[in-house]
Amino acid sequence: MKNYKMILAYDGGRYNGWQKQGNTENTIQEKLEKLLAILSGTAVEVMGSGRTDAGTHAKGQVANFHMDWDGTEEELMAEINSHLPEDIAVLFLEEVANRFHSRLSAKGKIYEYTIWNSPVPPVFDRKYTFWVSEELDVEQMKLAANAFIGTHDFKSFCANKRMKKSTVRTIYSIDIHREGAKVVLSFYGDGFLYQMVRILVGTIIEVAEGKKEVSQLEDILQAQKREVAGFTAPAKGLCLKEVYYAE
Repeated sequence: MKNYKMILAYDGGRYNGWQKQGNTENTIQEKLEKLLAILSGTAVEVMGSGRTDAGTHAKGQVANFHMDWDGTEEELMAEINSHLPEDIAVLFLEEVANRFHSRLSAKGKIYEYTIWNSPVPPVFDRKYTFWVSEELDVEQMKLAANAFIGTHDFKSFCANKRMKKSTVRTIYSIDIHREGAKVVLSFYGDGFLYQMVRILVGTIIEVAEGKKEVSQLEDILQAQKREVAGFTAPAKGLCLKEVYYAE
């Protein structure tokens, strides 16, 4: 049985996240597994590099699955895309070694969060940005972001209060830049906890708005309590941009 790796893009606006759930079939994983089961004639498990939240988008989600297929990689990719809904697409597909696992083999990820910072609401970008009408101090945002770079226990920035596994993660860089009305935050790290990026964004916004001080951020990290960090920014502004693997 062959092991296939694929890179996916999807608009997560109408889905309940990546991971299949017992109470709904409206997830990205469920859509893919149902389609591949039809193509292969047997059940197929699709493993994703991570579980994007309900409403979160992806430009570079990576997944893999094991399946018997007699045609070429290009033919399989075309067959999958011809049956997927218009808000999900396979961008790339190839056969890989059996040991490859999209989540366990991943070495790093980049998530982007986009804020629409203008008194005027984002009519055409409303589904992919978080509207903040009050002008944000981008330089203050950059100072706040610096406090999170490095290896830290990010328990204060995890929405899963029952998390039993390690909440230590490494953030390699946080790039923040303005493109007109858009303020884009790019997080590159070895992995991220449940809603971690969205809580980091909310905290950075609160610093930019003067509701928190940069000097408080170290104490927030040390507290290891979700209640002391900032609000959770909406899912629609978040996008999984890229997943990195060892050569």
